[in-house]
Amino acid sequence: MAIAGASAQSQTYVLDKGWEFSQAGSNEWMSARVPGTVHQDLLDHGRLPDPFYGMNELKVQWVEKEDWLYRTVFTVTADQLKSDAAWLTFEGLDTYADVYLNGSLLLKADNMFVGHKLAVKDVLREGENRLMIRFRSPVEETAPQWDTDGFNYPADNDHSEKRMSVYTRKAPYSYGWDWGIRLATSGIWRPVKLTFCNGAAIDDFFVRQQEVTEQVAKVDNQLEINNVISTPKEAQVKVVYAYGEQADTLTRTVVLQPGKNSLSMPAWIEKPHLWMPNGWGDPVLYTFTATVSVDGKEVASREEAIGLRSIRVVMEDDKDGKSFYFEVNGKPMFAKGSNYIPGDALLPNMTGERYARLFEDIRAANMNMVRVWGGGIYEDDRFYEEADRNGILVWQDFIFACTTYPHDPTFLKRVSEEAVYNMRRLRNHASLAMWCGNNEIYEGMRYWGWKDKYSPVVWKEMTEGYDVLFRQLLPELVAANDPGRFYMHGSPYEANWGRPESWKIADSHNWGTWYGQKPFESLDTEIPRFMSEYGFQAFPEMKTIRMFASPEDYELESPVMNAHQKASIGNFLIKKTMALYYKVPEKFEDLIYAGLILQGQGMRHGIEAHRRHRPYCMGSLPWQLNDSWPVVSWSSIDYYGNWKAMHYQIRRAFAPVLVD
Repeated sequence: MAIAGASAQSQTYVLDKGWEFSQAGSNEWMSARVPGTVHQDLLDHGRLPDPFYGMNELKVQWVEKEDWLYRTVFTVTADQLKSDAAWLTFEGLDTYADVYLNGSLLLKADNMFVGHKLAVKDVLREGENRLMIRFRSPVEETAPQWDTDGFNYPADNDHSEKRMSVYTRKAPYSYGWDWGIRLATSGIWRPVKLTFCNGAAIDDFFVRQQEVTEQVAKVDNQLEINNVISTPKEAQVKVVYAYGEQADTLTRTVVLQPGKNSLSMPAWIEKPHLWMPNGWGDPVLYTFTATVSVDGKEVASREEAIGLRSIRVVMEDDKDGKSFYFEVNGKPMFAKGSNYIPGDALLPNMTGERYARLFEDIRAANMNMVRVWGGGIYEDDRFYEEADRNGILVWQDFIFACTTYPHDPTFLKRVSEEAVYNMRRLRNHASLAMWCGNNEIYEGMRYWGWKDKYSPVVWKEMTEGYDVLFRQLLPELVAANDPGRFYMHGSPYEANWGRPESWKIADSHNWGTWYGQKPFESLDTEIPRFMSEYGFQAFPEMKTIRMFASPEDYELESPVMNAHQKASIGNFLIKKTMALYYKVPEKFEDLIYAGLILQGQGMRHGIEAHRRHRPYCMGSLPWQLNDSWPVVSWSSIDYYGNWKAMHYQIRRAFAPVLVD
C-alpha cells in the first residue's frame, strides 16, 4: 500500500500494488494494473494482439463475453484497527462487479459512472486482508433485458445483432462509434483507496457561488461532516480562503451529532480576483480549505481550488427566434471551442501528462470552451482541473447519446445515483458552465425516421421515456444538487440541419457538409444562433498511419484502411468534396496530405462565417477535437497528439483579432 495523504487523525492509502487477474474458471493468475482494464492487462501479458493495429479489432471481441476476476492482499495493523472508522473507496468499477473482502460480499456494482465508499471496519482483520472483485460480462449481463424487450433500440453505435449497450450505464463509445473501435472493457478503471478515520470526516465541501461581481463575491461554504463516533462531540470548524497573500478565515464551534451533519458558513469576498476565460485574462483560483478539530486536534481537512466568476447561459426568445450564448462575469462571450470525446479507448491510459498536453493544445488554438460529449464519460478530475487552470469553459453532457433509452425503475435509480454522484464531484469547478441532458436524441426522434421502425406501443414508451429522463428527472436533480447551473434537455435543442427555419432556435448541429454532401460555402448562409457541432473528416498524417498499417495497406479502400474508417460514406465523400476544390491526387500519400488541407480549410471557412455573424451567432464548436485510437475521423488532433492541419487553421480562425 502506498500512502496517498494524511491528516493528524486520518490516513488514506491507495491500493494499487499486488493485483492479479484471471479469466473466470481458468485459475491462471497474472499480474494486473490498477487502475486498468482487462484488455490492457491481456495486452501486457501477450494474450491479445494490439487492437489498434491492422484489423486486430476483430480478434479481441471475445474478451467482452467473459467474466474476469481481480484480487489483491493488503495488510492492516492493530493500531489501524483501533480507528473509529474505516472505508474502502472505489472511484470507478467497469461495470458489473461483485466486491468481496475477507469472505464478505460488500457490493454488487452496476454503474461505471458511480463511485462507492464502503464502511469496512467490521470486516477488516489484523494482518492479511483478501480483496476480490468479479467483473461480469457487460453483454451477457444484459442479454435477458434484450430478450424480454424483443427489439433493438436505435443505438447506431452498437452494430451487434443484439444492441445491448443502452441497458448498461457504461461508456457508450466503448461499444463502437462512427470514429471508434469497439472495446467493451471491464476492470478497476479508477483508483481504490483505504481510509482510516478518527473523530470526524468531511464528506463534502461545496463552495456555492450565490452572486459574483467585480465588487463582491457572495459564497456559501456548505459542508457535510460525518461524526464517526456514537456520541455528540463539540468541534471547531474553520474555512480559510486565500489568494496570494490575501487570506480570510471563518470559524464556528458546533456540536456534531453522530452521523451526518450539514453546516453552512457564508462569506463575502470584497473586490474578488475573478476567474477569466482564455483570452480574457487570468483564470484566477482561490484556495478554500476546510478543517475540523476535536479536542484541539485537527481530525479532518479538505481543500478546493475555486475560481470566482459568474456564468449565465442566455437562452431567450428574441426578434430572430431564440438566443443561445454564454455570459461570463456579466459580458457576452463568443464560444470558441471544440467537441471532446474520451482520449483513449482504454481509459486508464489517460495520464496527467496527457491531460495537461491536451489543454495546452486547446489553449494554444485560442479556444475558450470544450464540450464533453454525451457518448463518452464524465471525465477524470484532472480534466476539469486543467480546464480550471487554463480558463476553458466546459459544456458537460450527461452520458446519453444518439438513441432512446429505457426508463424502468431500476434504470432510473441508476441514472439518479450517477447524476448526483457526478454533480457533487464536479460542481466546484469554475470551468463547469452547464449541464446538457443528452446528445442528438430529440433530433433523432423527430427527424431520423425512428418512429417508423417501431410499433405504436414501443414508440409511445420511447417518447414518454425521453420526457421522464430529460425533462423531469435530470432537471430536478440539477436543481437540487447543483443549484444555479444551467440545464438544457438535449443538444441540439430543437434545430435540424435540413430545416432552415430551425437554425434560429438555440444551438444547432449542422451536418450539411458531411451527410448532406454540401460544399463548405454552404456554411456562409446556414448560420445558427450557436453551432455546437459540424465537421469534415480527414485521415491522420502518414506517420500515424504507419502505426496501424503496413505499406501494402496504403490504398484508400484496402481492408485495413476500411477497418480504420468507421463512417459509411467517409472515403467516398472525402474524394467527392476534394474534387470541388483540388485536383484529386492518385498517389495515396498525396491524397492523405490533400485531405488534411481540405479539412482544415473547410473548418476555418465555417468558423469565420460564424464569427462574421456575431452577435446573431455566438459560438462555433467544430466536431471533433481528438481521437480515442488511430483512425480516420473528424478530429483536429490525432490519437498520438499530432495536430492535423485543421487544428492550425482553427488557431488562425479563433485568433483574438481576425481580419476577414
